[in-house]
Amino acid sequence: MKIDFNKYADGLVPAIVQDYDTHKVLMLGFMNEEALHRTEQTGKVTFYSRSKKRLWTKGEESGNFLELKSMAEDCDQDTLLIKAHPKGPVCHTGADTCWSERNHSDNFLVYLEDIIRLRKQAPPEDSYVSKLFAKGINKIAQKVGEEAVEMVIEAKDDNTELFLNEAADLLFHYLLLVNAKGHNLQDVIDILQKRHSK
Repeated sequence: MKIDFNKYADGLVPAIVQDYDTHKVLMLGFMNEEALHRTEQTGKVTFYSRSKKRLWTKGEESGNFLELKSMAEDCDQDTLLIKAHPKGPVCHTGADTCWSERNHSDNFLVYLEDIIRLRKQAPPEDSYVSKLFAKGINKIAQKVGEEAVEMVIEAKDDNTELFLNEAADLLFHYLLLVNAKGHNLQDVIDILQKRHSK
């Protein structure tokens, strides 16, 4: 990577930080050459603070570090795109991002998986998901089978609403089963993408 730090008079280039998983833009900082090297060496995103006049690792006070996943320069080699895993809220106000956006995926299925993980921890009397997880893998797998049969039955008729409702039930319980086996939807998507690329 060859960044043109001389393009700007102060030797700082903009560094846009994006969540590696959700793709939300988290913040904008500035890096000099030393900050870039420190980030590469430590795996923690480090900026040059213009107000403090020194290197500043995001999270050095709060503990909300940005763990580096990848870096790329733009076409003019004067701006960085950093993809990272945030270890807590990114903004000093306590917000997920510096634009006060919630940092979750705009992909509803990924969001639903997060909800499933949270509900899994709830007391069984408060959550259908937790109750099903408490009954074990056999019950979850059985439920997927039941929902698949119900969807097949509805597919033979012409009631779109009933068919789509059964499809939704099957997909929901499928996500539960994948989670119960210690995986997530992205693991399945990765396999499909590998098959597609062959």
